[in-house]
Amino acid sequence: MKKRQGQKGFTLIELMIVVAIIGVLSAIAIPAYKDYVSKSQAASGLATLKSLVTPAELIIQDNGELSGAITTLNISEDANKLGKLSISGATSIVFTFGADAGKLKTKTISMNRNASTGWSCSTTVTDGVEGCSK
Repeated sequence: MKKRQGQKGFTLIELMIVVAIIGVLSAIAIPAYKDYVSKSQAASGLATLKSLVTPAELIIQDNGELSGAITTLNISEDANKLGKLSISGATSIVFTFGADAGKLKTKTISMNRNASTGWSCSTTVTDGVEGCSK
C-alpha cells in the first residue's frame, strides 16, 4: 500500500483569498494615511507660523506694522518645504501651501494680530487645523 504524501505549497484559491484580503486592507488604509499626512502637514504649517509670533510682535511694537518684515524676521519665504510665507497687510503672516503639500495645495493658514485681543489663527484648510478657526 502506498503512503499518501501531504500537499506542498498553496492552492490557487488560498492565494486569491490572500490577495483579496490585502486589497480590502489597502482600500481602507490608503485614504486614512492620506488624511493623516494632510493633518500633519497642516500642523507643520501652523507650527511654522506660531514660531514667528514672538519676533513679529517685537517688530510690530518697534515699527507699528509688519509690512516688508520677512527679511527682518530673519526667515526666507520658503521657510518650510510645504509652502511659502508672506506678510499680508500690516499685522498678518500667511503660510500658503504649495505643490508639495498635495491635498492642501493653495490652502492658507494666517496668524492675524488684533491690537486688543492679540494673535489669532484663521485657515482655508477644509478639514480645519487644530487650534485654528475657519
